[in-house]
Order: sequence, then structure tokens, then C-alpha cells
Amino acid sequence: MTWSVFRSINSPTLDLSAALRSTRRPLVSAGVGCATFAGVSLFRMSSSSPPFASLSVSASSGMKEVVATEKAPAALGPYSQAIKANNLVFLSGVLGLIPETGKFVSDSVEDQTEQVLKNMGEILKASGADYSSVVKTTIMLADLGDFKKVNEIYAKYFPAPSPARSTYQVAALPLNAKIEIECIATL
Repeated sequence: MTWSVFRSINSPTLDLSAALRSTRRPLVSAGVGCATFAGVSLFRMSSSSPPFASLSVSASSGMKEVVATEKAPAALGPYSQAIKANNLVFLSGVLGLIPETGKFVSDSVEDQTEQVLKNMGEILKASGADYSSVVKTTIMLADLGDFKKVNEIYAKYFPAPSPARSTYQVAALPLNAKIEIECIATL
């Protein structure tokens, strides 16, 4: 049996049948601007096995777009509120600041959580996404003891199925915030 794994215009077929018989390691082929991974199912030894799967990833620096809105607090440093790239939007960490004043809504974790999520909603809207398109969040808390309080408020904003999530207690947050949340959403 002959395996044709890589073929491009005017290039010969790469015959890997001998290599496949002598190794069980997954093959990885990389080129300029892309990487292709062929997994374990590539190593079929009979014609009744399913064909291998291939995943192609491409990244180009010209394909990212800044998302900015005045309806959420401005970035506190040299970063963007969010970046759109490859049909995803990446939101930077959001604090519970009132956009018009740049001050915290209050000192309570509940109020800051509500404001963080409202600010996130404005950034998501400016990017063309919404809460239902969020696939991953990361929550940073000044005190992990606030976990239950945050969960009760968080659950109101994210419909089922809830996004994947990580939550950490951190040593400190910008401006001594009680909470910061970042997320990734699909477009």
C-alpha cells in the first residue's frame, strides 16, 4: 500500500509506506505559515481502517483587528481591549471600572463582578460577538473565598452550555481590584 501524505502543485507524491512500517510515531509536516499534523490514525495497516485526519493551522500578522469601545474602560497600559483574529475575539482582562469615570463601581466583589461582566458585554458587542459566543473565560480573584459570590453573578450572564473556565486567586490585581475576567469568543 502506498501513502500519499503531501502533494502540492508540480511536486511529486511523498511515499511513506516504508517509514510507516518501521515507526509508530505521529508525523508532523510544517511549511511557511502553516503546520499540518497527521495523527495516530495515519498509521492504518489495512484498507478497512478509516483514513487519517489532518489539521491545518495558519496565522498571519495582517489578519488581526483591534476592537475598541468607549462603552467599556480604556486599557490601562499598552494593550487593546480586545483583538479579533481567525474568527475569534480575545478580550484582555476586564475590571469593574465605570467607563465614564475610570473608578470602581464600589469596593464589593459582587458590584465589581456585575460591572466587569457589563464591560465585557460592551466589548463583545463592539467585536460582533455576545455572551453566548464565549468559549473560554479566565477569572482572577483577589480572594478565592469570593468564588461562590462570583459564580452566582457569572451564571446570569452565560447561557448553557457555559464556557470553559479557569479561576485563580492572584497576589494582586491592577488598581487593587477584587476581580478581573478575560475571555475568548467565536465570531
